[in-house]
Amino acid sequence: MSGTGLAYPLEGGGAHSHSASPAGLSATEWGMLSFLLSEVAFFSTLIVTYLAYLGKDQSGPTPAVLSLPLVIGTTICLLSSSGTVHLAERALHRGAVGTFVLCWGATILLGAIFILGTGYEWYGLIVDHHLTISTNLFGTTYYTLVGFHAFHVTAGLIVLTIVCILTLRRQVTQHHATAAKLTSWYWHFVDVVWVVVFTVVYLAGR
Repeated sequence: MSGTGLAYPLEGGGAHSHSASPAGLSATEWGMLSFLLSEVAFFSTLIVTYLAYLGKDQSGPTPAVLSLPLVIGTTICLLSSSGTVHLAERALHRGAVGTFVLCWGATILLGAIFILGTGYEWYGLIVDHHLTISTNLFGTTYYTLVGFHAFHVTAGLIVLTIVCILTLRRQVTQHHATAAKLTSWYWHFVDVVWVVVFTVVYLAGR
């Protein structure tokens, strides 16, 4: 299983602090890309497994119990957060720290709404439809796939919050633009993964 290794130094994390490779990327950026590629393989395995067992249950709840309107709303929030994190990263690159904090904070809020929506959805599935991870194959594959994505979003929110706190304490400046950019890459990744998960689970899988 892949981890969510988002650790990188804030000090010396500016746009010109690492020597660029011939492809124009620093060693840190290549490291993040390598990590994200490993995560692609991880989620691809979960998605293929979900599809392989889809419709194989003889009893118990099916994907028809999933709340599409709720998930559409949380999906809009998560995808909107890609826009706010991009605006934040560009603002810090320009040295506009105030705008960075505003857009970064909006990203945290939108991500938090997504996680709260996921929790609310799961509560309904467990209480109203008695769907748990051990109920049937659908429950096992659904909670595993969506749960690991939620875990990755939560990890991203923790990093985003730490960066925001450090910024408010004046410990993050324009010189740390690379660190903000790498965080935004991770956040864009979890958003793209969700587009695939949403399509597979909530649209095609129904």
